[in-house]
Amino acid sequence: MYPLLQRHISERRTVLTTVKDVARQAGVSVGTVSKVLSKDLTVKVALRDRVTQAVADLGYKPNLAARALRTSKMDMVGLVVPDISNPFFAQLAKQIEAEAAKHGHVVMLANSDDDPAAEARQVQTLLDQSPRGLIVVGCASEGVSPIKTDIPVVSVDRRYGAHDLIATHNRAASALVADHLFDLGHRRVAYISGPQTTEVGRLRQAGFCDRFNVLTAGLQGVDLHVVEGQFDYASGETLARNLLGAASAIRPTAIAAASDQQAIGALCAARDLGIQVPTMLSIAGFDDIDLARLVVPRLTSVCQRLDQIALLAVHAVLGLNGVPLADQFVSADLVVRGSTAAPKT
Repeated sequence: MYPLLQRHISERRTVLTTVKDVARQAGVSVGTVSKVLSKDLTVKVALRDRVTQAVADLGYKPNLAARALRTSKMDMVGLVVPDISNPFFAQLAKQIEAEAAKHGHVVMLANSDDDPAAEARQVQTLLDQSPRGLIVVGCASEGVSPIKTDIPVVSVDRRYGAHDLIATHNRAASALVADHLFDLGHRRVAYISGPQTTEVGRLRQAGFCDRFNVLTAGLQGVDLHVVEGQFDYASGETLARNLLGAASAIRPTAIAAASDQQAIGALCAARDLGIQVPTMLSIAGFDDIDLARLVVPRLTSVCQRLDQIALLAVHAVLGLNGVPLADQFVSADLVVRGSTAAPKT
């Protein structure tokens, strides 16, 4: 062997730190070190602190592959989303990744491209990696066979089959938009829904429409028109163009959309048709993606508490802090910006 290469290998061997080195540095057993690294809270705080300090001093990096062989599970959480190009899912994935990292886990992300067959393949691929848990944003609520696994599985935002769901209280959140538009004085309103094949699409539509109908019961000149679309920019723009075009029988004074992407598409359609927002038309969205604060006018939108949703999801699949695998719903807030105003009389 070449002398320089031999010396390099020898030097590398001298700096490699093992769990035994950590145990010796902390003055504890190897078993105690293993428990601390596995987040075992039965270890006394003083011992945990000594081990944590020793890990930091020695720069110890656990061998995840070796640990997986011993425990049959990786310190990894699987995450499947329908469309990673959707800003909402990108923001959700970021929050889940950050929450998992707090507990020493990485996130392995897969994209189903809103295809149930691809979703099934991605789910199985992640399960084959033996993650600690699996989080799925389903592309459709129905037609999903139950997963036979001992790995905890939870749905987020959109229900995946019969698995428990952690999500915004979509019905109540959509009612906030109806309240806002009604209070501004809008009585001719169009609602652009999400696909009714998804539970979230149905709940948001029901939440808005039911509330608006209650508010306007017995009033004259009320018109609520509902059109169904996808949760994307193109769908919002196309549907809004139809609602606002010359062929429209009754042009609405406000459009509420089931997603910010749809609402931003509607903003584009209004601009192209020469309809000023909000003086001639109010537009409200749902999700409060980052782009909602950048478009002109800035978009009124329902803000989902993604940090709370991510915390509940990660804690549920990891079995932390008593968070169970069960349906859990998080409240949302309406953020009022420049895209909504009283109708022009």
